[in-house]
Amino acid sequence: MQIYTSEKRGSDTAGNGTEEAPLKTVLQAIVKLDGKIEADTRIWVDGTGDEMWDVVSKSKLKKATKQYHIQTKKQEKAPHEKIVSYENGDNVNLSEAINVQLTLDTKLPEAKELKIRDLQTMIDQRVCVFGWVHRIRRQSKTLMFIILRDGTGFLQCIFANNLCLTQEAITLSPESTVKVYGVVKQLPAGKSAPGGIELVADYWMVIGNAPAGGVDSVLTVESDIDTQLDNRHLVIRGENTAKVLRLISIALAAFRGHYIDRGYVEVLPPTFVQTQVEGGSTLFSLNYFGETAFMSQSSQLYLETCIPAIGDCFCITRSYRAEKSRTRRHLSEYNHVEAECPFIDFNGLLNRIEDLVVDVCDRIVKQSGDLLLDVNPQFKPPKGPFKRLKYEDAIVQLNNLGITNEDLTPFQFGDDIPEAPERRLVDTIGEPVLLTNFPAGLKAFYMLRTKGDPRLTDSVSNSV
Repeated sequence: MQIYTSEKRGSDTAGNGTEEAPLKTVLQAIVKLDGKIEADTRIWVDGTGDEMWDVVSKSKLKKATKQYHIQTKKQEKAPHEKIVSYENGDNVNLSEAINVQLTLDTKLPEAKELKIRDLQTMIDQRVCVFGWVHRIRRQSKTLMFIILRDGTGFLQCIFANNLCLTQEAITLSPESTVKVYGVVKQLPAGKSAPGGIELVADYWMVIGNAPAGGVDSVLTVESDIDTQLDNRHLVIRGENTAKVLRLISIALAAFRGHYIDRGYVEVLPPTFVQTQVEGGSTLFSLNYFGETAFMSQSSQLYLETCIPAIGDCFCITRSYRAEKSRTRRHLSEYNHVEAECPFIDFNGLLNRIEDLVVDVCDRIVKQSGDLLLDVNPQFKPPKGPFKRLKYEDAIVQLNNLGITNEDLTPFQFGDDIPEAPERRLVDTIGEPVLLTNFPAGLKAFYMLRTKGDPRLTDSVSNSV
């Protein structure tokens, strides 16, 4: 028997397990088989490479089979007693939980409503926190731990005794919205939790229930990249991805702060344009009231028109390029920081680039150094002055190091230096590099020619 599953194209509700209408999960395939997998049964999943289908791996099949048996046992109990089991072997009857009701104790000190980020200074004080249930661990029928998320941080909450015995507590699922009252406590020595603190709850209530198994069934350790991208709104709720979003905001503020402190004026260029920049092969086009318009690749020309009016200026906006994501430098949409300055020479430009990189990194470290190191523990802020390396000298160094072109031939004058060889060269040098004076044939027509050598341009590519 053949059953097809596809995380990309399948559906556990509309699919029937055929190649034309696959199921979504291996678990549902086992359900379809009533848990009986014969020797000649084949369960297929999304293939890798050029293959459309692959036979499910033994580990994935074993895990799905285990989930099936757990689910079956729960369903067998449900019609009779509606029993819920806990980690330590405790059982609780859901029908009995209906009789357990919680009341807010008005004799306790008044709780101050705060965000999680503000709790570090509230040790041994009673507070009230709103948030989403990020994770749940039911230790026993009278003890459960909840990791709460409110967008400003994560907080471990401890529910004990009757707080765990209500119907809401027993059926609580991740992503439900709750309101929790309790006392903030310093975490005991040897224990770990977000922020080093925890909230010992004395009352809580559900504001909105989330569907049981919603997030857990969509995102698992085995979810492929397509599934993660399709459910990006769920992925970003994780601790690490949320930190990246926060760092992006901090980095943008650092760029903006740098330019404003140095007297630049921020402008807001359009993203719909009627003219191309230096190349038209990677433009996104669209119909704009009967005329052809393009998604902006760069605001350079717009900034240049502003220079005579306001002098030094900059913008932080989205840019769009219709190019395949071959490397991390090839993005169809990205945040683009651009600046234009009148009356500076090439050396002055290099000095400003160096100042920008060093100052922005210092601002980020000063504001959120711990957060940055959580995301990238190896990060070390660059310090000036940066090494300045001319294109011709880089070609010589690449060949001396035995770093070849993509076709395995030595680099020659006029060759573009792809990202991988450039990265190897910079890693060998071991410090930030401003790569300068590229051949005119590799740069846009408007690049200023280098004095004394018209083959070259006053251009720069920075690598850190």
